[in-house]
Amino acid sequence: MDTEWKLERIASFPGRPGPLVLAIMDGIGVGKGDEGDAVALARTPTLNRLRRTGLRCTLKAHGTAVGMPSDKDMGNSEVGHNALGAGRIYAQGARLVNEAIDSGRIFESDTWRWLIEPCVAQDHALHLLGLLSDGNVHSHIDHLFALIRAADKAGVRRVNVHILLDGRDVPQTSAHIYIERLEAFLAEFNRKGRRYQIASGGGRMKVTMDRYFADWYIVERGWNAHLHGIGRPFSSALEALETARNEQPGVLDQDLGEFVIVRDGQPVGRVEDGDALVLFNFRGDRAIEITMALDIEDFDKFDRGRVPDIRYAGMMQYDGDLELPRRFLVMPPAISHTMGEYLARNGVRQCACSETQKFGHVTYFWNGNRSGMFDERYETYHEVLSDRVPFDQRPWMKAAEITDYVIARIRLGEDRFIRLNYANGDMVGHTGKLDAAVLAVQAVDLCLARLEAAVEEAHGILVVTADHGNADEMFMSKKGVLERDAEGRFKPKTSHTLNPVPFIIHDPHHAGEYVLDAGVPSPGLGNVAATCLELMGFRAPEGFLPSLVEIK
Repeated sequence: MDTEWKLERIASFPGRPGPLVLAIMDGIGVGKGDEGDAVALARTPTLNRLRRTGLRCTLKAHGTAVGMPSDKDMGNSEVGHNALGAGRIYAQGARLVNEAIDSGRIFESDTWRWLIEPCVAQDHALHLLGLLSDGNVHSHIDHLFALIRAADKAGVRRVNVHILLDGRDVPQTSAHIYIERLEAFLAEFNRKGRRYQIASGGGRMKVTMDRYFADWYIVERGWNAHLHGIGRPFSSALEALETARNEQPGVLDQDLGEFVIVRDGQPVGRVEDGDALVLFNFRGDRAIEITMALDIEDFDKFDRGRVPDIRYAGMMQYDGDLELPRRFLVMPPAISHTMGEYLARNGVRQCACSETQKFGHVTYFWNGNRSGMFDERYETYHEVLSDRVPFDQRPWMKAAEITDYVIARIRLGEDRFIRLNYANGDMVGHTGKLDAAVLAVQAVDLCLARLEAAVEEAHGILVVTADHGNADEMFMSKKGVLERDAEGRFKPKTSHTLNPVPFIIHDPHHAGEYVLDAGVPSPGLGNVAATCLELMGFRAPEGFLPSLVEIK
């Protein structure tokens, strides 16, 4: 074995005979304990017991601790699992795009010049597709504005914007704010003779932004609306939004169906041969499927109908191993030497398990945005298929089935390291339904009790943490005070939080061989990989952030 990859054994602590099991409670942070904190409101006897008896602390899971531009930026599952698996912090999508725009590199790139060349020389349209919000999780409206400004400066006469409404990483019925901002911004250019306009749109959970191949109909709806101009017609995006709210009182922005802007009965921004299209989302999970439809010649997931001959690029490359897309504007972070690769190269068996909604997080994102396994001889990946129902209607999701599988792997006795993700706190938290979120947290707690027993039986160690908060704040607040609507009801919150997340080590055979290291500065998700390796009896590799435990 190359000495670069050799994991050094800890002579004084070889680990336990059983496996190290890392349970990631997605979206379950440490909140304020108020009326909107579903984690605190839930009955969680297992978590309470583990906190009392195990070594514990809290970890930063947002902002600069996970590579985001500032500590005002919430974390997310992708950057969280990057940090957990890499053991280091890398500049992430939003930060990389900000730097590329601020420096001007993005508009000096060969890809940008290639995109706009036919738009300037032959008056073809430039299409900009993406999530319209400032949530800074998948995209940012400022990035869209920067692209529009650059298109105008380069001499592009026609720009069509295809908007996906958020209501998930921002307040759940805030789409009108972003539409009005965009319309006002486009009007500046139209006053000087440009034709810059919104052409189509829809809610992110119904149109275009599917992930993990859960529902290709979502992508197909977006394809038909954005490229073919097929969808319910409206004279403006605001009319589409207002109509949906009138017809479906209480509908969230993320759940709006596809719509098309028409003039004189015809779509204003259908994609034609010779046009260029940019997907301005920087995050990959919900960008990969529409990218496949746009970038793969023999695509077969749905009937695309007429496939226009266009120039397509993503804001970033969303999957480096699959080279999707082939053209992109900003280089993604180069993440290497992850915990998973170290274990594989040292012949240490590992297993990863989650349901569809988070399976990519314990595999692709954990492994540094890398598809596939490092070495099939030493890795087992298992996906439990998620239900195709609104998550608040089935808040237990597939937690029990994930637990069943992991317990079976523990009893099989082959794996030294098992990582799993319970999606409940995040996916149900995003619905804004407090009662459902409480049930989601309780479902996770029930499953942790079963995991705890199986790990104890196998003489292993259970580590419990989360990748970011969500269910810990189900209501909006301002300056620490929960906000209410005109009728006195608390305003639902559907986005992630800036709260820390729990970190608990449950080692039933702990005899003082190690303690929590109080000297670790600003503990965060990036410290977890080194901690897990040391609990398995390996020294953390050079370059990893320090372990949270000190071996005596």
